[in-house]
Amino acid sequence: MTQNKGNGVNISTVIGVFVTLGLLVAAVLFDGNSLRTYLDIPAFIIIFGGSYFVMYTFSGTLRDSFGMLGLIRLTFRMPKFDEHGIILKLMAMSEKARREGLLALEEELEDLDDEFMKKGMRLAIDGTDAQIIRELMENDLNQMQARHGSHIATINTWAGLAPGLGMTGTLIGLVGMLKNLQDKNSLGPHMAVALICTLYGAITANVLLIPFGGKLKNYDAMESKVKEMQIEGVLSIQAGDNPRILATKLLSFVNPTERKTLEAEIIND
Repeated sequence: MTQNKGNGVNISTVIGVFVTLGLLVAAVLFDGNSLRTYLDIPAFIIIFGGSYFVMYTFSGTLRDSFGMLGLIRLTFRMPKFDEHGIILKLMAMSEKARREGLLALEEELEDLDDEFMKKGMRLAIDGTDAQIIRELMENDLNQMQARHGSHIATINTWAGLAPGLGMTGTLIGLVGMLKNLQDKNSLGPHMAVALICTLYGAITANVLLIPFGGKLKNYDAMESKVKEMQIEGVLSIQAGDNPRILATKLLSFVNPTERKTLEAEIIND
């Protein structure tokens, strides 16, 4: 999942995960139980270890499997795609192109960090047909979305595996209990493993993995919107649109709150 530099902590993920886990811990303590009752190494191995390595079967490559933990780490970071800066840059290039022509933007590309926008502007400066530029940039966008979609699908698959492994752990515990019915001291521990496996599977899927997949899907939508905005900006500059027309197009991609601020800064200048 591509993210620009300067990311901060995503507070919503931190609150969502740790407050939910905290509430579960509080429920255990208020019920008069000890946390030790819910800590079980065999259950942990079955659910977390088992579901993680079964997930490898669904991944495209071993590298993709290793990358899952890195993707989850991304959900704790706030992506910064800098829509504000991109709009200002496109506006500046539009005004320069109107004054001096497209070729004058050649030197602007040297300071452009965004490779996607740089590629589009390079094609525009070289006189490439607008339809071809759109097709090439949209192809890059589609490939990015396909990569993101594959990663998100794998995490969602992992989320589906965790409850299944929980049920497997439950059956293991029940089998152990039934085979030792004569030993009353073993009934409690085996039943505990059985139930805790189900609990761990539910928590792994519903508190962690499903929300993580949803967060990454939101990030993908955010990045896709920014790239769509860049495509429209590049094509508008190539077409020689009035900067105000360009500003109107670009601002349609921004949420209403930020749009007012940018309108005051750009259109009313």
